[in-house]
Order: sequence, then C-alpha cells, then structure tokens
Amino acid sequence: MAEQQMVDSRLRLILDDGVDENSGKQLYKTKGFNNVKISATADQLYSIATAVTALQERPLVNVERNDSSEISEDA
Repeated sequence: MAEQQMVDSRLRLILDDGVDENSGKQLYKTKGFNNVKISATADQLYSIATAVTALQERPLVNVERNDSSEISEDA
C-alpha cells in the first residue's frame, strides 16, 4: 500500500485588479507565500490572508492553498 506525506504548502491570495477597459474582463493580481507550515489550518491561513489583505490596496477575491506531497510505497 502506498503512503502520502505532505512536504510543502503554499498560500496564494487572489486580488481584484479592476476591469480591463478594452475587453471589459475582470483582472486579477496574485500574491504568493512559500514555506507555509504544513500543520496550518484553513482558519489560520484565512486569518493571515485577511490580515495581509488589509495592507493591500486591492480587495481579496479568493484564498488558495497548494500542497505538495510525496507518495511512496509502504515498507
């Protein structure tokens, strides 16, 4: 049986950057943070995201967490 072990976690904030004047499409900017604690909960990450967003000029649209895992065969 295979085992999965989380080895890395990243946090990405998606911020509203207004609307493109020519196309009318919504524009977004992203702000990323590497080396997020693997044990951090969703509530903790959301709290950090909202605190960091308060320092930004752009409003927060979404918060994403990207985890990386290693999968190996169970010994």
